[in-house]
Amino acid sequence: MSSSDQPEHSKQEEEETTGAAAAAEDEDTGAEVAPIVKLQEVAVSTGEEDEDILLDLKCKLYRFDKEGNQWKERGVGTVKLLKHKETQKVRLVMRQSKTLKICANHLVLASTSVQEHTGNDKSCVWHATDFSDGELKEELFCIRFASVENCKTFREKIEEIAESLEKKVEEGEESEETKSATNLLEKLNVGGSKDKEGTKEAAAAPEKDESTQQEKPESDK
Repeated sequence: MSSSDQPEHSKQEEEETTGAAAAAEDEDTGAEVAPIVKLQEVAVSTGEEDEDILLDLKCKLYRFDKEGNQWKERGVGTVKLLKHKETQKVRLVMRQSKTLKICANHLVLASTSVQEHTGNDKSCVWHATDFSDGELKEELFCIRFASVENCKTFREKIEEIAESLEKKVEEGEESEETKSATNLLEKLNVGGSKDKEGTKEAAAAPEKDESTQQEKPESDK
């Protein structure tokens, strides 16, 4: 064997040794390594546990900024229509997809009216008394969907709920909130005849047109 062949053999042996070492490192020994810190599972409450989902669609939401006289994006995420199992109230809730921050949170009332946005059949607009920022505020929303079908489904579902509530109002059915408010006003009425008249008018107002009553939706935790 010539001296010129020795470096080639040495290089080949080195490569074989390196390959064997790498294979040994990649080999699964089956040993389990216990974590240094054990994390406990924590139950997260969304506030939707007592509600049934009537609608669940992906969308992008905007609100109209009166001061700037322009539309401002509220977020991209999922809009839901949730019906409470006990009170039967329906509310609209939208959360951002990544942060789960609430973009919209308001009750669907008999007066809620959703209209197609001019020039865009994938979008629609409506007015609502919203509670997403922790206080009741009158808002003008615009929602945009990926398809015309989803926009139509959203609009028709809102109309169906609003018509059902309007029918209950016409039939003279009172909500639990209206009854409770009436009873409370009657208990507080300990003044003279003028106070009695004012209390009766205040108690009768919601019964006359329940659709205009501003109700505070249940807050998400």
